[in-house]
Amino acid sequence: MYLSILVIQGRRSGKISLGDGGDNHFLGVIRAHANFAEYVPLILVLMLVAEINQAHVAVLHSAGVALLIGRLVHAYGLKHHSGASWQRVSGMLLTFIALIGLSIQNIVSLY
Repeated sequence: MYLSILVIQGRRSGKISLGDGGDNHFLGVIRAHANFAEYVPLILVLMLVAEINQAHVAVLHSAGVALLIGRLVHAYGLKHHSGASWQRVSGMLLTFIALIGLSIQNIVSLY
């Protein structure tokens, strides 16, 4: 919700109905929201499948913590830095760890 509210506020204050209005800061806000929407649903589905397949609770909790911290740090980096930053990189790494870890867990649980 926080990321959605930031986008709505940016659109209202800049009177921007579509796109980013050429504002690089607002583009970062839009990308933080979009990036969240691109990764989180998939990872949550992978977590659900892993839980249904009775994955160890430590795997589920580790993936959940990596996802939560990764998304928070990544959104912070996109909001406060226009270029590459350690927050964006570490946020994506944590997100990828959750994504890849859960993918491997689900593949292994097939056998």
